[in-house]
Amino acid sequence: MLGIGAIIGTGIFVLTAAASQKAGPGMMVSFVIAGAVCAVAALCYSELAAMAPVSGSAYTYTYAVMGELLAWCVGWALILEYAVAAAAVSVGWSGYVLGLIEQGLGFDFPDLLSAGPTWAMNGFIPMPDFSAGIVNIPAIVVALLVTGLLMLGTTESARVNAVLVLIKVAALTVFIVITLPVIKTANLSPFAPNGLFGASSGMGIVGAAASIFFAYVGFDAVSTAAEETKNPQRNVPIGLIGSLAICTVFYLLVALGAAGAIGAQPVLGAAGEAVQPGSPAFVAACALPANAEALVCSNEALAHVLRVIGHPQIGNALGTAALLALPSVILMMIYGQTRIFFVMARDGLLPEGLTKMHPKWKTPYIVTAFTGIAVAIGAALFPVGKLADISNSGTLFAFFMVSIAVLILRVKEPNRKRPFRTPLIWLFAPLSAFGCAFLFWNLPHDAKMVLPIWGGFGLLIYFLYGYRKSHLGRGLIEVHETDSDLPPPPVPPIS
Repeated sequence: MLGIGAIIGTGIFVLTAAASQKAGPGMMVSFVIAGAVCAVAALCYSELAAMAPVSGSAYTYTYAVMGELLAWCVGWALILEYAVAAAAVSVGWSGYVLGLIEQGLGFDFPDLLSAGPTWAMNGFIPMPDFSAGIVNIPAIVVALLVTGLLMLGTTESARVNAVLVLIKVAALTVFIVITLPVIKTANLSPFAPNGLFGASSGMGIVGAAASIFFAYVGFDAVSTAAEETKNPQRNVPIGLIGSLAICTVFYLLVALGAAGAIGAQPVLGAAGEAVQPGSPAFVAACALPANAEALVCSNEALAHVLRVIGHPQIGNALGTAALLALPSVILMMIYGQTRIFFVMARDGLLPEGLTKMHPKWKTPYIVTAFTGIAVAIGAALFPVGKLADISNSGTLFAFFMVSIAVLILRVKEPNRKRPFRTPLIWLFAPLSAFGCAFLFWNLPHDAKMVLPIWGGFGLLIYFLYGYRKSHLGRGLIEVHETDSDLPPPPVPPIS
């Protein structure tokens, strides 16, 4: 439930439109490519998660195998995965709630308060354009509400998540049942209007796969909760691989239903060129009356499909399901991010004040509040496609490091007990590393540049603070495994 709750969300409810703009109906192949890379990465994750059932995900695994510096780099990159992904899902939720308000209630929400600005690069400096939107108010609201829920306690959060997962799966099942019978093969042609790689960075089937990888992000949230899982050596691998398999089947059927029912052809720029989703040229193309009902222009893709094929009430119901269910993805992303911050602080790499537990709620409320505010700011100012691509850059780096770590550990400690062993490790782990690097290379240029810039900023923090305060470097503590449920010991004063 935790894995499915973290995976199924904005990727399929919202990014279906962005993937269509990049690949057309060929986005179905994009789902297969991204799912294949994710599957081999999941096998690598499963071996390490079962061996080291502690919070921290890829950060902890890298710490145990490659040392503190590389672990810091991975943990810092995971901020791009979890926090930025939570912001992206918040924007996706905003699209569905605004569609429900406008279609179901007939209320016209102010455009300038329903989306952030569009962004264009001026050299190396991103410049905002506020003509289409200033700030995304609904996205801010949902990010802060979910943060408040997490501060109250993970038990309550897990119960809410279980209900929302069921709503989400039921909504997608209804969508599949309604759309598959009305598929028209003509809507699937041309199948790949932008080709395999596209004319520009991030376009085509492979570019869409790099973006739609976001649809699978979240399966590793299972491993971040390993400390709080019964029998993690058995259950974490089952949760990782099982949730991935179930979600892949859903994604392919939903993508086929959406593209086959109303078409999924990209809109073109003023000169007839392919344009990136979320770019100023894309916004201008979607403002044309001829593109009013285009799938690629919808902020609530699945509900939009149902309305176009003559089921407005069911479309509104699906919008309501998304309204209720997408917060579960935000919840799991912020949850995973706070636990990674918590473990990094426990190891001394971040201020230990972040690990402070609330006396009543028993949750790390300071780091949770900090994360939630950062997520709300990102959701307020950036479009969902750009946030998803930035999130993917951090995620693919973390998955790459895990793929390398599992190989190194097989060589360094071949006889260590492995409750779950990755099959064909010398085939699957290199495939995972290569696949992650390949997808990263096919992200849009600005999304690729975020990772090294963000990483450089992180290294500056590490050498100014973490390197001097690290428990491992000061000989105070090893990587937490046996004492994972205990608070950090008091640090003696430095004479």
